[in-house]
Parts: sequence; C-alpha cells; structure tokens
Amino acid sequence: MVLLGPSAGAITQLLQICEEYAAAHGLSYNVKKCEYMVFGVGGKCRDMEFEIALNKIPIKRVSSFKYLGHFLADNLKDDMDIERERRSLAVRCNMLARRFYRCTEQVKITLFKAYCQNMYTGGLWVNHTKKSLDVLRVQYNNAFRMLLRLPPYCSASEMFAKARTDGFHAILRKKTASLLRRLRDSQNSILRTVAESIHSPIIKRCVQRVIGTNNSL
Repeated sequence: MVLLGPSAGAITQLLQICEEYAAAHGLSYNVKKCEYMVFGVGGKCRDMEFEIALNKIPIKRVSSFKYLGHFLADNLKDDMDIERERRSLAVRCNMLARRFYRCTEQVKITLFKAYCQNMYTGGLWVNHTKKSLDVLRVQYNNAFRMLLRLPPYCSASEMFAKARTDGFHAILRKKTASLLRRLRDSQNSILRTVAESIHSPIIKRCVQRVIGTNNSL
C-alpha cells in the first residue's frame, strides 16, 4: 500500500486512518517493512527530518524504494531504475546466448524480441542523465550482437534493419506512445489530470520522445 500526501501532517492523518481501520478489522501493520520518502521540490529542503510513526513506532526514512519492480528515488531521477533494467537485460541476454547458441537466426531474433525488448517501465523514464540511457542503449545493442554472433563494431542501425527488429530508441518511443494512450484513455481522475495538462513536464517529455524532438535521446 502506498500513501501520498503534500506534507508530513497529511501523511500522519492518513496513517491514523489506517490505524483505525486495522483496529476495527482485527488487522496489524508490520512497521519494520514500512518506509517513507520525501520528494524534492524546487526551493525546498529534503534534508529536514520528520517524525512519522505508525502505531507510535517511528517509520524509517529512505532515499529510494522499489515498488512493483520500479525504483523510486527522492530526487525524482530515473537513473537508478535505468541501471536496474540494464542489469536485468544483461542477465537475460547472457542466458539466451548460452542456451540457444545453436538455434537458427530467426529463432534467436524471436527470442530477443520476447526477452530483451520489454524495457519494463521504460515509458516512465523522463528525468535522467544522457549517460545512464546511453549505457543501457549500448547494452541493448551488444546483447543483439552477442546473440547473433555479429562483429562487436558493426553498425547498430544496419543490423537491426536487416533483422527487421526495432532499435533501442524505437522501443522507447513505442512504450512512451503506449503510456500516453493509456493515460488519455484512463477513467482515473488523477491520471486524466496528468494526461490533460498541457503544461505537465512529464507529458511534454513524453511527447518530445515520441515525435523525436529531443536530441538527448
């Protein structure tokens, strides 16, 4: 369960509601597994300490948290989650290269599309350094070369074109476009507010990625 609030007082009120609900229904919360983060806002200090407790037991403050497989950081950067995907991609690629090295090229391409192109939560990467994304792109390209036993310095665009396979940037554009479509089709009021806001930096960044106006990609 995740609680979001604009202030420490708001979170405290939400926790009190949780305590009352748990007491009324015979439930209990494991405070040892509870953590909280303070997200940075322009002009505000993240270093302030807050006394947030559940059942009068202080909750631990963290700078990052993994939720549903996606890393959240208090600085709102996506570099940690990109590194998580890079490591996961390396593991999957090495597994494919070892187990299916005798398969035909078409089988290897099919396996690559199934196991290496998912880029979990890639559509959410809107705030990151160019270096972190470049490292993941190189990992993606090298994974394809290793699986198909191609020369290490062959052209990435050429090898993907010959194999009729999406390159790294094409994958991110498709995932971002899919995210935008699902946001705009959602009936959730919060998601619709984000999707319909023309001034939202998240929406602007996603649109820039889809139409290819951001040179850093």
